Amino acid sequence: MKLRLLILIILSLAGNLRAETLGEYWGTAEEEAKYYRIVEVPIPEGMALEAGSFEVLPDNRLAIGTRRGNIYMVDGAFDENPRPTFSRWASGLDELFGLSYRDGAFYVTQQTEVTRITDTDHDGRADQFETLSDVWGFRHYHEFAFGSKLDPEGNIWVALCLSESYRSKVPFRGWCLKVTPDGKTTPVCSGIRSPCGIGPNEHGVMFYAESQGPWNGSCSLKVLQQGGFMGHPVSFNWYSQAKELGPAPVTPNSRSRLEVERSRVKELVPYAVVFPYKKMGRSISGFMVDKTGGKFGPFQNQIFIGDFSLSVVMRATTEKINGVWQGACYPFKEGLATGLLACEFTPQGDLLVGGTNRGWPVRGPRPYALQRLDWTGKVPFEIKEINALRDGFRVTFTKPVDPEVASRPQSYSLSTYTHIYQQGYGSPEVDHTTPRVVRADVSSDGLQVRLQIDGLVQGHVHDFDLEPMRSAEGAALLHSNAYYTLNEIPVP
Repeated sequence: MKLRLLILIILSLAGNLRAETLGEYWGTAEEEAKYYRIVEVPIPEGMALEAGSFEVLPDNRLAIGTRRGNIYMVDGAFDENPRPTFSRWASGLDELFGLSYRDGAFYVTQQTEVTRITDTDHDGRADQFETLSDVWGFRHYHEFAFGSKLDPEGNIWVALCLSESYRSKVPFRGWCLKVTPDGKTTPVCSGIRSPCGIGPNEHGVMFYAESQGPWNGSCSLKVLQQGGFMGHPVSFNWYSQAKELGPAPVTPNSRSRLEVERSRVKELVPYAVVFPYKKMGRSISGFMVDKTGGKFGPFQNQIFIGDFSLSVVMRATTEKINGVWQGACYPFKEGLATGLLACEFTPQGDLLVGGTNRGWPVRGPRPYALQRLDWTGKVPFEIKEINALRDGFRVTFTKPVDPEVASRPQSYSLSTYTHIYQQGYGSPEVDHTTPRVVRADVSSDGLQVRLQIDGLVQGHVHDFDLEPMRSAEGAALLHSNAYYTLNEIPVP
């Protein structure tokens, strides 16, 4: 009887999360529609389209790789009022979380291998499947593999999920591997837990999206540093097969702080951008950099990243300080219809998103969806970017600020915190401090404010609340919060 009651409670909680009312997470869904509208890209009736990867082809068709192992060619997905047609190009694959196209061939990352696929007789269906690499092990449904698009040298970077999310039972689970065009596979780094997205940041350096869990207090973007350790030590057992990287790192201490362990474990790579749990997603996913040249609004050359659990899209910016990557994340768009796995910018400069709700609770109400975010041409008043300075931060806005409001130190509320670096699942925010803004200097064009701050804390997330801020036209910020991960304080 007690077991039955427990099951009913669990199902009820899961159902409540799935049915969570849209528009009440950041509270901006209605307002956001003035600037970015959600466009439905219709899916054929009866098609269970669980999009896991996208690619735009040279002829402007869209290719979709799915969790169910298909590749679909889509005509018309980028039209202003889309009425697309779908044709199945390949099938029989498994969990497609990486799709790239070059010189007449698709390069596909699936759970067990990287595959080159071609249509040699040009009949519109794949007929040649070549394994480029399958050096990693596979034994469990949760051993996902996420592959990048082809990098400038033609390589694919593959981030491998741990076995059952907690162990590394077969080779290279919890590692990143690099696969060359001829199939040579080399280890890059260890310590990955549960990736969901991999690709270059806005500076062309390879990053991946990591989920909250053991040894990860919150979700984060991390740089895939050659020879680096991403933080989860359970995958150390495969250093014997990666002799070029040397011995395994020192095992980190549980219930410590990442900033402390960086001094003990020289290979440990800190989170570049922490996405504070629930405030900024619960399970971040695929990401793309806006290279549209302004077609998508005022956020050119920034990272756009989805979240599976909360069905939202967020922004991020990164910079390298004292040789270490760090940066900030910002709210962007809520109210998407399903759990997001992948995103892609279209030739028209819109952002295509898609995914599924299979496997875990999802806030969006649909089991799968294909949607597009189109910029209306109106610029929202937003925090555009935050950059670290030796004595504070520079905050850039999308529109000129009211200089009187922006020059008041009390217009800026800051708090800092970090997470427990531990073997246990996730972490609360700990070690809180409250820095003080002592001076705010507004630029002559009103687009930037230089904040002099007493109480910066290296290794902490710096949580900004700029609710009092107003534009020169008197408008409030669409989103007043932002979160900067201060791994390093710039030297003078």
